[in-house]
Amino acid sequence: MASAMVNRGGSRIIKSVSAALGTRFYAKVATGTDIVSAAPNVSLQKARTWDEGLASKFSTTTLKDIFKDKKVVIFGLPGAYTGVCSNKHVPPYKENIDKFKAKGIDSVICVAINDPYTMNAWAEKLQAKDAIEFYGDFDGSFHKSLELVTDLSGALLGTRSERWSAYVVDGKVKVLNVEEAPSDVKVSGADTILGQI
Repeated sequence: MASAMVNRGGSRIIKSVSAALGTRFYAKVATGTDIVSAAPNVSLQKARTWDEGLASKFSTTTLKDIFKDKKVVIFGLPGAYTGVCSNKHVPPYKENIDKFKAKGIDSVICVAINDPYTMNAWAEKLQAKDAIEFYGDFDGSFHKSLELVTDLSGALLGTRSERWSAYVVDGKVKVLNVEEAPSDVKVSGADTILGQI
């Protein structure tokens, strides 16, 4: 199992855990990491309809374009349309968007190992697309590069993103919060990271 230093509600620990739903690994990314360098040649897919994807020739967005010269809050979650993600994780980010903007945050981003079309439909269902930027990591390459993946085969989800949040300034991770279990929203929620900016 991989181990790495991770912030958990302000404390730094080194730990690896076997969760009931599968094996979980702690991220190799940590405070001070250049997220663009940690995931070289990786791009994300902005949430969009199929027709928009076709019109853009299925374009992707580089991490440099997402993070360069910007203050970004990014949070990852196991999947679109899942219960905790839909009911507890995304809504507080949407509800607090004005507080993020008041702290100088350029964008609040939600990312999951899903295709951009599913992310788009989900964002529209949550009525959050005007506040939050949604991106798909369709093959998991972003999360795998950062070692922010967990095996949720026990819940019929397969390889998925950890539940996490980060404050990133010009590509450098200033704060990283990773949940102990994918069903938790204890350290990766909007209120926690607002207090860390």
